[in-house]
Amino acid sequence: MRNWRFNHIDFSLYPFYEGNDLGVFWAPEKTIVKIWAPTAKIVEFRLYKDGVAGEPFYKTQLQASGNGTWTTSLQGDYEGKFYTFKINDDNWLEEIPDIYARCVGVNGFRGMIFDPKKTNPENWKNDKYHVLQYFTDAVIYEMHVRDFSISENSGIKNKGKFLAFTEKNTKTAGGVSTGIDHLIELGITHVHLLPVNDFFAVDEEKPFERYNWGYNPLNFNAPEGSYSTNPYDGRERIKELKILIQELHSYNIGVILDVVYNHTYFTKESVFNQTVPGYFYRQKTDGTFANASGCGNEMATERSMVRKYIIDSLKYWVEEYHVDGFRIDLMGVYDLDTMKTIWEELNNVHPGILFYGEGWAADLSPMPEQQRAVKINISKLPGIAVFNDDFRDALKGHHNNKKSKGFVSGCGLREEPVKFGIVGAIYHPQIVYDYVEPTKYAWANEPAQCINYVSCHDNYTLWDKLKLSCPEAAVEELKKMVKLAGALILTSQGVPFLHSGVEFCRTKEGNGNSYKSPDSINQLDWNCKQEFYDVFDYFKKLISLRKNHPVFRMSSSELIREHLKFFTDYQIGVVSYCISGEAVNDSWEFIIVLFNGNNHETFIKLPEGQFKTVVTGTEVNENGIGNIVSENVTVEKFSTVILVKI
Repeated sequence: MRNWRFNHIDFSLYPFYEGNDLGVFWAPEKTIVKIWAPTAKIVEFRLYKDGVAGEPFYKTQLQASGNGTWTTSLQGDYEGKFYTFKINDDNWLEEIPDIYARCVGVNGFRGMIFDPKKTNPENWKNDKYHVLQYFTDAVIYEMHVRDFSISENSGIKNKGKFLAFTEKNTKTAGGVSTGIDHLIELGITHVHLLPVNDFFAVDEEKPFERYNWGYNPLNFNAPEGSYSTNPYDGRERIKELKILIQELHSYNIGVILDVVYNHTYFTKESVFNQTVPGYFYRQKTDGTFANASGCGNEMATERSMVRKYIIDSLKYWVEEYHVDGFRIDLMGVYDLDTMKTIWEELNNVHPGILFYGEGWAADLSPMPEQQRAVKINISKLPGIAVFNDDFRDALKGHHNNKKSKGFVSGCGLREEPVKFGIVGAIYHPQIVYDYVEPTKYAWANEPAQCINYVSCHDNYTLWDKLKLSCPEAAVEELKKMVKLAGALILTSQGVPFLHSGVEFCRTKEGNGNSYKSPDSINQLDWNCKQEFYDVFDYFKKLISLRKNHPVFRMSSSELIREHLKFFTDYQIGVVSYCISGEAVNDSWEFIIVLFNGNNHETFIKLPEGQFKTVVTGTEVNENGIGNIVSENVTVEKFSTVILVKI
């Protein structure tokens, strides 16, 4: 019986291999196999005709080839055949694909030998990365592949599949656009996809019997088969994901992948532990597996071959799939040196790549916090951003407390953390940081390090949170709150991030953790777009406003400190500021932005001059709304007013 405790092992003594040839690589005349397994005594390679059933038709042993690697070469053309490894390190481990498996059979238990060129869509060589001048120019839209199209009212044929993103002119029975047409109409710059690498919990042979977000990875380098029209042929899932990316790129929409290298679904049974037991995971002092992910294990990112693996994997997604960025799940599990190296390596491959993550872990780690990529250390990671949970909770109330209210739902004394979000989590002399809960200091050096959001796949949707915390509020009042939240996110400095469906009041029926709930809970109900079309239109116009006016997306903290000034007349539940557009070549030279989070209207005295109104609580029109105003203005309850000096 194997003892899965590792406190007697110094993993730093394991050899490092720097080559870029780990994995299984096809060529017409031969297939080359190489893995890193420094503790192995025997490495057996098995070939199958089927991806899940049958006995191997061929077995061979790899030969030790230095620095912990093992290799063999198979003469002949084995394209389309499946493979596994079985390793003996004094005891036989379980049969697995290799940790670098880039193509897998159904449910990911066998690798597949493939010709990468056959997975390329037509004109793939002409597909280009989506690059922005500044990260702050992005408007990110987070979604789950299946949620996007699975609803009966989506009008999409390839429901729940990668190919759903290729269908044009899809509509609801009521005639509103859905699918990719909706994304184009909304105007976002990037789609953020929840994990699309191969994960456990959904049977790819019966994909619609169960649901999962995908944060339980099996094979990090192969796409998920339940999103493919043919999960049995690993080449098809690769091609269909590339088609998705190519289609979005054709409309100038970038693709960001949510990646989960902080843990694996299996621990002892994972491909990593069945290749090099213990090495890829951190341990507690007693030798058992640490669990900062809250999922049973945490990756030891500080170890040289773990760091290499993560970098190799990310570079593969960038180079092979042309992705434009990554969201790092539980980035607070990673060590700082690994994150710095990842950023440097990826930026060399794809200059301008977008990179952000969760600045926290889910549980305690044996690695000290000062060495990990948590939010308080983000200033040490230039180029990398984290989510602004201070702003999120200030806007809608604490994410875990369904009854708590925030600024947009009438909770006073949240003005300082709201101002903190408005400036993109940087230092600004007019913010009293002692009132910015829970952080109490500026953690971003630059606005591009701050992801501003009010909701995401985790926790309640914004609509559900507002309904739960304001049970007496009528639908029209809740809509005002949603629009106020949208205005705050989309006009603030930093990088705006929208949860898919927030623009039409998405509900999950009050479910605060829907990671394995059915489609009826998780799906985008496109009929809501018709029901709440005024909210959608408001978000669409705010996105256009942001794109048209660089004053709302300044690229440096110095510009923000110099040109964004908060009003000094304090009112509970009100945040107001003026901003100079001339310094960033905005067509608007002087702008006033007013937010009223109170359940009553408020009067605000204006600086000298005359102003046109371009945003109210219900309307966005850059040409002007209503009469010219001066001296003072009334801001309705739960609403925004933006004025431009004329």
